[in-house]
Amino acid sequence: MSTPTATDPGVRLEDSLSPIGSTPGKRMLVIVNPYATTVSDRLKHLVVYALRGSYQVDAIDTERRDHATELCREAAREGYDVVVAFGGDGTVNEAANGLVGSHTPLTCLPGGRANVYCRMLGIPTDVVDATEHLLGLADDWRPRAVDLGRAGSRYFTFSAGVGLDANVVEQVDAHPALKARAGEYYYAWVATRTFTGRYARRPPRLEAEVGGERVQGVTALIQNATPYTYFGERPVELARGATLDSGDLAGVVMRRALPLDIPTVAWRALSRRAQLSRHRQMHAFAGVTALRVRSTDERPLPVQVDGDYIGELPEVEFTVRPRGLSVVA
Repeated sequence: MSTPTATDPGVRLEDSLSPIGSTPGKRMLVIVNPYATTVSDRLKHLVVYALRGSYQVDAIDTERRDHATELCREAAREGYDVVVAFGGDGTVNEAANGLVGSHTPLTCLPGGRANVYCRMLGIPTDVVDATEHLLGLADDWRPRAVDLGRAGSRYFTFSAGVGLDANVVEQVDAHPALKARAGEYYYAWVATRTFTGRYARRPPRLEAEVGGERVQGVTALIQNATPYTYFGERPVELARGATLDSGDLAGVVMRRALPLDIPTVAWRALSRRAQLSRHRQMHAFAGVTALRVRSTDERPLPVQVDGDYIGELPEVEFTVRPRGLSVVA
């Protein structure tokens, strides 16, 4: 018999999140992004109430960009046993940047649309199931070290991009209501519009120095783990080789962006059999620990990390920090 979830008819959320246990142990800081797609005040209070059955819980809402990073640095200094990022992948990214190199582990609760890192860590994407999962970890406490990628001064947990996908992220984030309502379909529409518009006419030109080669292109996609993201429940596989503890990076450089490439690029990205890295316009790489991407036409390059747009840069150096983050999952 399947476990009831918060969306099942006849199941009250309050009952699903009833606290278990009576002697809270480890100190937990829950960092909540109140603007995340599926987060609400009521849901936050119910989750915190449940977690207090097994942990000593403090909860703080983020108030501005990079606030989660500041809160995590303080949590590490104060000796919290674990930090929970309750939001989307952008919240998880900020939390990881605050905990990198510390002994305080990170875990997460799904509050966004894709929740890629939650899935990578084996955490359920239903918030009730995920909360029960965290309660179970109190009796099975096994932190482990995983790798982090780095784009300039910003760490990323699973992926980063220069070019097309960064432009798409920037445009999607400018319309949060549409992002929340349409999710991955809005991403797909913006990506198609950008691909056939700006990138078909005059895309930014870049050069990637990777594995002793100089590769010319219009977009570079870098992974610290796989998949790159999800389209609904389907993983989007771009490159193969890097895992959360492999100590290296993988990715692809897109050489051009023409309308006639859209069908085959999209098909390979979503296919369970075909590989995007084998597309004729893709240069794939794997097993590298550093690469540099720079503009070749004097236009700064848009950059995103973990689906979070971080601005434009003339050049970006990507590296990996093996075992740079402790996680519990």
